[in-house]
Parts: sequence; C-alpha cells; structure tokens
Amino acid sequence: MSAILTVTLNPALDLATSVGQVVPNLKLRCGPETAEPGGGGVNVARAIMQLGGQSQALVALGGHTGKALETLLADQRLATIRIEAPAETRHSFAVTDQSSGEQYRFVLAGPTWTDAQLDQMLDQLDSVAPQDAFVVLSGSMPPGAKPGFIPHACARLGSGRKLVVDTSGAHLEAQAKGPKPAPYVLRMDSHEAETLSGLTLETQAESAAFAEELRQRGAGRLVIIARGKDGSVMADGTGLWHVNASNETVVSAIGAGDSFVGGFVMGLAQGETPPEALRFGAAAASAAVISEGTQLCHRSDWDRLLPLTEITKL
Repeated sequence: MSAILTVTLNPALDLATSVGQVVPNLKLRCGPETAEPGGGGVNVARAIMQLGGQSQALVALGGHTGKALETLLADQRLATIRIEAPAETRHSFAVTDQSSGEQYRFVLAGPTWTDAQLDQMLDQLDSVAPQDAFVVLSGSMPPGAKPGFIPHACARLGSGRKLVVDTSGAHLEAQAKGPKPAPYVLRMDSHEAETLSGLTLETQAESAAFAEELRQRGAGRLVIIARGKDGSVMADGTGLWHVNASNETVVSAIGAGDSFVGGFVMGLAQGETPPEALRFGAAAASAAVISEGTQLCHRSDWDRLLPLTEITKL
C-alpha cells in the first residue's frame, strides 16, 4: 500500500449548531454545538481513518485556536505532522435552520503566507513524504499563495509522488489552463466546471467530455467532475466514466467532497484501478451526506452503500 499524506495549510476549528429559524437583527438562541477539526486535507485524513485506511496529515497550526485544534486532532488519534502557521488558526461555523432545513456556512479567511514560507513548507513536505506517496492538496489555497502554486508544488515534489488536487477559485482557473507539470488528479464540482467551460454541462456526457478536454489540455492526468446527486464523472486516459450517488438523502453536505477524495485516494493507495477507486470515493461521499454536522463518512455506511455504487463507461 502506498503512503498518503494530506496537506492542510489553512485548517479551521469547525463549529456547528442549529437554531429554530435564522432571522436578522435578533439574538438567536442556538442548540448544542459540536467542534471538529476542519480544512480540506484534515477532513480527507479523517475520512480515510474513519474508512479504516491510513494516512498522515501535515497541518499548519498557530495561536490558541491552533492549540485547540491540535488537541482535537490528538483526541481523534489522527496521525499528524505539525508545522507552524504564519498566524492564528481560523474558525469556521455552520448553522442549520430547523424551520427550513437550510444550512448556513461561514468560513473565515485564515493567515497569509509569503512565498518564502510556502517554499519552506514544501521543503518540509519533501523531507517527510515517501517518494511514491499520494500527496493530497484539498480545499482552498491559503491567502498569499499565488495562482501557479500547484505546478510549483508538483515540480518541487518530483514525478514519483502523485499529487491529488481538489481546490477552487483562481488556483483552479490557473490549473485548468494546463501548466506543467500536472498533478496526478484534479477534481472539481459541477458549478466550478460550468464556470470554467462557460457551458451548462447538463448531462453526464457533457461533463465527461469537458473532463477529457481538461485532461488533454494537461490540467491533470485524471480529471474528476462531481455532479452532486447525479454522482461523478472521470476522464483517466482509458475512457470516460460515470459513478452514481447511492442515496438521495442529505442530512449535511459538509465534508462530502473531502470524503470522496479520501475514499478515492484510499482506493488508489491500496492498488485499485482509477475506476474502482472512483467507486470507493462515491460511496464515501454518499456516506458523508447522511451524517450530521461535520462527522464525514462512517465505515458502516460505506460498507452498506458500496455495493449500490456502480461504475459505467460512457
């Protein structure tokens, strides 16, 4: 089994609660709160652990919030490698409106990194990641990281390590142009794909065709586009693939994408083919959305949903 190392440069202490109804200009009395470690790479590592796999999480932490987050990571027995963040670790919080079932999610910015600090981080990452490891960059890049950081990280980490990228905004837009070297996997959601393509991508075939266009452009060696309740599509050089979402119930959408990445990378690290790993990821995402708050996927749900998750070659 290949090693998996997730990278979280902008983690968060994720708070979640609920209220009878969200209305402006009033004090809203909330229900009990939960606190969980958050940030894309942290969530991917948590998902892998909850699915029974193994990974390490390199996490940048700072200040009192960073200490609280480090305690939560230790309590969950997540294997972590701590590096120092430039400033205080951020909070994020989610509030569920009980009257409508809608969820409001508030995400703070976090500390700003300099180019020198990012290069120092890559030096540390290079020293701890095995040469054949899967290295996961999941979530938004930290403030201060400039578009072009992804190919820079690919070049610094070398061709043996397989970089898995699930990001957004200017960094995704820059990566979609196909700068070299490319990551092993580039994943995005349907809204992001529609923004990049300028198309509505209403069908699985249209999403898969755009994934193949991005792959041929050099945006990633494998390109995955999530389609929500319609599953995900992937272009991997051997064909265009679709995987279904194996349930329609959504309790909380928090962490579904990170659970997908966790299940997918776990499958690859265990030697599964990319289409089979896609099935692992889709089942993990389906398991995540039936969990409350920020709990991510559970192995018992994944075991039940995996047989209902099917791969189709388009």
